Amino acid sequence: MNAAAQIERMTAEQDNRIAEVLEREQSRLRNFIRRRVADEGDAEDILQDVFFELVEAYRLMKPIEQVGAWLYRVARNRIIDRFRKKKPVTFADTGSVSEEGEMLRIEDLLPSPDAGPDAAYARGVLLQELEDAVDELPQDQREVFVGHEVEGYSFKELSARTGVSVNTLLSRKHYAVLYLRQRLRAIYDEFVNAGGKS
Repeated sequence: MNAAAQIERMTAEQDNRIAEVLEREQSRLRNFIRRRVADEGDAEDILQDVFFELVEAYRLMKPIEQVGAWLYRVARNRIIDRFRKKKPVTFADTGSVSEEGEMLRIEDLLPSPDAGPDAAYARGVLLQELEDAVDELPQDQREVFVGHEVEGYSFKELSARTGVSVNTLLSRKHYAVLYLRQRLRAIYDEFVNAGGKS
């Protein structure tokens, strides 16, 4: 079996596992979120965000021991984030999930602005690189990334605005995040290697 066929088979297996999880957990997870979030639209957005993280975890081959417990933990984190996120979102406020499943904000990955002039310089360069990297994304990926992470639109709202399905938007954002991580990792490594590890 050639590499393309193996990748296609693995992707199909992942899709089947994801579909099984969605079918099994969607109703209970939606109820769990609705009990904690009054606005039905916000609750649906959180549910879509949780499923996006599940798809991303599967695509990145991250092992998930107990998928049910993992989904509820991600949902709790998203609910907390939603309550905190009442102000306009900037790149410094956007986040991702570490390998341990903890929420990381870009702010946590940047040098502290109080750590001296070198750290302040590095921070400014990295923020600029992030903006440049977003500009390099294909237009469809950039639009969904900026719309969801920066402007705070839900996937459902973006779908209504663009006429593109939520699943397609999830996929586009997934590829945007992968590109940004790779691009910014290279810049970060340059700083670490240039400054020496302290």
